[in-house]
Amino acid sequence: TLDACLGPPVHSATIVLVLSVFLASCVEMVEALTIVVAAGATRSWRSALEGAAVALLVLGALVAAVGPPLVRYVPLDALRIVVGGLLLVFGLQWLRKAVLRAGGLKAKHDEDAIYAAEVASLSQAPSPTNGRDSTAFAVAFKGVFLEGLEVVVIVLTLGVAEHRLALAAVGAGAAVVLVGVIGAIVARQLAGVPENAMKTAVGIMLVSFGTFWSGEGIGVHWPGSDLAIPVLVGIYVVVAWATVAALARGRRADVGVA
Repeated sequence: TLDACLGPPVHSATIVLVLSVFLASCVEMVEALTIVVAAGATRSWRSALEGAAVALLVLGALVAAVGPPLVRYVPLDALRIVVGGLLLVFGLQWLRKAVLRAGGLKAKHDEDAIYAAEVASLSQAPSPTNGRDSTAFAVAFKGVFLEGLEVVVIVLTLGVAEHRLALAAVGAGAAVVLVGVIGAIVARQLAGVPENAMKTAVGIMLVSFGTFWSGEGIGVHWPGSDLAIPVLVGIYVVVAWATVAALARGRRADVGVA
């Protein structure tokens, strides 16, 4: 039955899990879509879409091959320590970049600039001699596969630690479908996506999960059990907001002195 596939009843940790996977997948797929659109518009739509489809199939196979053995054979406490550490590393990297961008100390991600660079690079490649364009296929495959690898890691870590692998995979799949549909409609108009806001949210959620599971793995008993996760999210939101505000004030003060 569906309940047996998805596991225990939905609770707060599951909601945060699905949101984390969905938002992380959206961010990575927007970046991948930029590359696919550049390859399609410049070279061959057919070959670019085939490359993207093959990459998604390979990524799905990785989740199916690695996830179930992790759930079945690795002790839960050990798994949560490892997963918690990985999520803290991933989350802090995402959060650090997002905070620096929000504070004005790092340039924001520019999908239009990425698109222009990809188009310039692809335009220099030799023209295809038959119906298939190997350059468009390879560029689209590489873009989707490399961006998707981070999504695979997040799906596996979040899904396996909560024994919600199917639900995590559904969240990632929903993001792929949503970004694909939007991409088909707006094509190159990707710069308006609030990517830094999504990266901030994902970073906060990953760090919150990492803190929670690392603590559980070493024997911490969180007050309220899974209800501690939304509390950790709230704490990290305040910390991130305060850090951005402090960086912005410092930057304005430096500009004023200069």
